Amino acid sequence: MTITIFVPRDSTAIALGADDVAAAIAKEASRRVIDIRVVRNGSRGLFWLEPLVEVQTATGRVAYGPVGADDVTALFDANFQYGNCGHPRSLGPTEEIPYLKKQERLTFARVGIIDPLSLSDYEVHGGYRGLRKALTLDTDAIVQAAIDSGLRGRGGAAFPTGIKWKTVRDAQALQKYVVCNADEGDSGTFADRMIMEGDPFVLIEGMTIAAIAVGASKGYIYVRSEYPHAIATLNAAIAAAYKRGFLGTSVLGSGIAFDLEVRKGAGAYICGEETALLESLEGKRGVVRAKPPLPALAGLFGKPTVVNNVLSLATVPLILDKGAAYYRDFGMGRSRGTLPIQLAGNIKRGGLIEKAFGITLSDILSDYGGGSASGRPIKAVQVGGPLGAYLPSSQWHTPLDYEAFAAIGAVLGHGGIVVHDDSANMAKLARYAMHFCAVESCGKCTPCRIGSTRGVEVIDRIIANKDRAGQTAILRDLCDTMLHGSLCAMGGMTPYPVLSALDNFPQDFRQGRSR
Repeated sequence: MTITIFVPRDSTAIALGADDVAAAIAKEASRRVIDIRVVRNGSRGLFWLEPLVEVQTATGRVAYGPVGADDVTALFDANFQYGNCGHPRSLGPTEEIPYLKKQERLTFARVGIIDPLSLSDYEVHGGYRGLRKALTLDTDAIVQAAIDSGLRGRGGAAFPTGIKWKTVRDAQALQKYVVCNADEGDSGTFADRMIMEGDPFVLIEGMTIAAIAVGASKGYIYVRSEYPHAIATLNAAIAAAYKRGFLGTSVLGSGIAFDLEVRKGAGAYICGEETALLESLEGKRGVVRAKPPLPALAGLFGKPTVVNNVLSLATVPLILDKGAAYYRDFGMGRSRGTLPIQLAGNIKRGGLIEKAFGITLSDILSDYGGGSASGRPIKAVQVGGPLGAYLPSSQWHTPLDYEAFAAIGAVLGHGGIVVHDDSANMAKLARYAMHFCAVESCGKCTPCRIGSTRGVEVIDRIIANKDRAGQTAILRDLCDTMLHGSLCAMGGMTPYPVLSALDNFPQDFRQGRSR
């Protein structure tokens, strides 16, 4: 009997030696004349345990990790290939690992389970049921399902996905586009990459459903250049989808055409903003466009365009398959469904967590993160990327909910959480936010371009105690100008980390603390 062993092909696992582990397992099995099949799956998201090796048994998968190539011989000696749990690296049944067991995996249901490039594996695990259902509905019903589900953009803006689709669907044009924003550039974020590397067909299926809903015939996935493994996986998956008729001139024989291709970004953070992304796709410099007109009406090449994030589009097949109510029943308030949370920074157990909206930062840090990696007390948590607010412990009880975070002057963004212990200097981090904005600004608007440069100078004066009170007032006034006067969220959000550091950790701005 052939034994199936899973070794992740995810970038994180590869960086930690997964390719060497896979090769060592194949070599050792051959030497012992043991019949095995090595499947390169996606990562389960338990990054502190990568490379995580799993063995398929009659009662489910058994996990071992973190496994190095030098562990392989001892694992075979302990008969790990039969699911025996006598080795120190044994973690027991994969699904019983508490970090995984307590999650609600909807968007990530298949990630870490399937071979990412096997269409048959994807279909066996529920893939393409959503598209097949969509092909039986009219466009009104598809759009209404997206609206009724409560799905909002997971890229940061949290705009209702179905409303955006309705606007594009109702626009009159001979050509329309669907664009996936996969320019995942926020610090501590990796959920988009994990989908693209671990379950690429779900993104392709979601984009195809969106295209049918709005009447688009062409789609683009704009992927950041720093994701070579994701780009290669997507291209291979797209080729397989064409071969099987899931893309092309007549999707599954429906007579509906949809073509899809990957475009590689050039490393500009600003191209995560939808209009700068569209400029880049058109072959221009990535500069923010003034709105109106909205991309939904005049987007790519001036045509009506759906621009959605990877996680938004990857959730669509589930909604079409299981119904809007199924997805809407998760979450709280206006934040429906689940949020893929990425836990990084100074944390003991970093990784991917998918939970229904409503969980608190406190629960995430303790139940999943296990405290700081350094063992020191956690001081601040930044949520929402490099331009998200720094939250002190007094705000960790806030539920992860778009409106609840807005009420405390914070953002959920793409769901990235970066942890800092009590050795972190918040004045330095506030300065970094201004410097980051100055470096990454597209330069189109004055508040962002000039404000961030002046912001660095003002923070330096505050730290050096040069008219601290006066310079603090100037900094607050400058942040107000950037917040309300910037053309896009690049300049508009830079005040969030600056003001939150200033308000919650004033002691770090005193003379000498940043040196």
